[in-house]
Amino acid sequence: MGFTIGGTRGTDRPRTGSRRRGRTSDCTAVAEYTGLWGWAAAPGARALDGVCSCGSADCTAPGAHPLGFAPEVPAGATLDEVADAWAEFPGAAVMLPVGRAFDVIEMAEAAGRRALVRLERMGLPLGPVAVTPDGRAQFFVAPGAATELPRLLYRMGWDDADLDLHGLGRGAHITAPPSDRGGLGPVRWLRAPALDSATNPPQARLLLGTLAYVAHRSPA
Repeated sequence: MGFTIGGTRGTDRPRTGSRRRGRTSDCTAVAEYTGLWGWAAAPGARALDGVCSCGSADCTAPGAHPLGFAPEVPAGATLDEVADAWAEFPGAAVMLPVGRAFDVIEMAEAAGRRALVRLERMGLPLGPVAVTPDGRAQFFVAPGAATELPRLLYRMGWDDADLDLHGLGRGAHITAPPSDRGGLGPVRWLRAPALDSATNPPQARLLLGTLAYVAHRSPA
């Protein structure tokens, strides 16, 4: 089974020959991420029927990883710069590197929705929140949260609880809206980025008590 992405069939290899710079919805989203929020972005693989467009037969994350041969678009890139970069890999998913401008605390979507309502009612500072098509809620928090998570849970008395609560930090990537993840459907925003929250996400300790409480009370 092949893919027609990047001008080739079977892999996401770069388009050769003439380049046409198109300002697609993906380009607009990436330019917003790079230009407004100060996030880098990377072209990512797509999946169809479980087969990854990266071309690797033993891919462990079909349609849910950056293309290793595609250069990252740096934070601060303009719409024209993004369009030029994305023209090399048309149809690529948008991937965001974690651990630089933000870390992610991830939990089940249903629990995440309940936690978000509680946090908003409490008036706590919040960053962007995304939901994936495989049922995960992703809370953007300040960098370093993934490393600190076990210590914070210990200090809050949640270290012995079996919580569906995980930190994603440096070295990880997440699929960004509006891209498809793993052939399952698009990633969406539960709480879209804004100038205050995207450029200055909250410290994990401010949210973690509520996230842990809701995760603990949510059915597995």
